[in-house]
Amino acid sequence: MKLLLVEDNEMNRDMLSRRLLRRGYAVVIAVDGGEGVEMATSAQPDLILMDMSLPVIDGWEATRRIKAAPATAHIPVIGLTAHAMAGDREKAMAAGCDDYDTKPIELERLIGKIETLMPARPT
Repeated sequence: MKLLLVEDNEMNRDMLSRRLLRRGYAVVIAVDGGEGVEMATSAQPDLILMDMSLPVIDGWEATRRIKAAPATAHIPVIGLTAHAMAGDREKAMAAGCDDYDTKPIELERLIGKIETLMPARPT
């Protein structure tokens, strides 16, 4: 399964991508929202982990663009944010996220969300 990790913070990006690779996921990386939208189209990941506080285009707008494009609308998006404020989950879902998780990332909880949204694999 290929994941697109859209994260501008190098430390968060490195830590999370290494942990996901150890779990057997292929990981492609984008460092801002604009690149995330482009990579969603070019890489066609199975799922996107989208930081919501990004440069160029924030995660809210990047998710809206991904979900509005016919080529990428089917890709599940999990919004990630350190801003665990009241209403953020609803805001993420309204932007098109399929789920939402808070930072710091608790890997087991995130893996559970990934597996719930993961497209069925042919056997």
